[in-house]
Amino acid sequence: MRQFILDKNPDKSGVVSISGKDFKYLRQVLRAKPGDMISVRLLDGQLKNSTVAQIDEKSKKIILQICADTGLQDEQKSITRGVQAKELEENKTVLKYEYWLFQFIPKAQKFEQIVRQATECGVKYIVPVIGEYSEKSSVNALVNSKAERIERIIREARQQSGSPVETKMLSPVKLDKALIEWNKNDGKIGFVLSERDDTDGDIRKILASGGKFDKIGIVVGSEGGLSPAEVEELITKGLFHAVHFSVNILRCETAALYGIAAVQTAVN
Repeated sequence: MRQFILDKNPDKSGVVSISGKDFKYLRQVLRAKPGDMISVRLLDGQLKNSTVAQIDEKSKKIILQICADTGLQDEQKSITRGVQAKELEENKTVLKYEYWLFQFIPKAQKFEQIVRQATECGVKYIVPVIGEYSEKSSVNALVNSKAERIERIIREARQQSGSPVETKMLSPVKLDKALIEWNKNDGKIGFVLSERDDTDGDIRKILASGGKFDKIGIVVGSEGGLSPAEVEELITKGLFHAVHFSVNILRCETAALYGIAAVQTAVN
């Protein structure tokens, strides 16, 4: 774990009480002890250090005390060992661009994996798109699913990766509605991953000719891919660039991670 994301603000004295599943996670999984230090992310996005001030086994509560500074004072006592979330936050390239993932809805288990990986990669917005090849059962499963589960997946992924980006999943929409949301942005450039090899795969060349931008969109198909009409609509109405990678045929969950990584590597 690189950071612990709080679901409530500390009180005026900087004290916050942890209970329920979070108590179990800190106490039983991470084996927190009094005196341990934990990097915590506040509701306003600030990253702070906290000290485990008290553990009450009877009431199943852990009391954290927010420290005055954000630098780790004693790494040996810290639960968040290794590369710290603060170090990741200081890497300005992480926050330089706002990434949007337009994921055409696959099966529920695959979608959850995509959400987890996209969050770890620092994607800001995940937009589930109801496509021509999306199975009706998969769409219904996502539409009817509990938002709490997706929020938990995002939170856990941010805690493990230390991502300073507050990833959000938008409501499932059809492509025309997704493009309306995307086109509200200025300074944007987008890529749609295409199985057709008659498209350009040189992302760096496209980026170099794209002018100034700070928002990057990536479109990935479901198990059935994207229809020609959907690709055309993305290009003409969303101004996305179709790109093809000369690799093996990838599963949608692999393609999403591969595409995000390829674009982030090219842009940085």
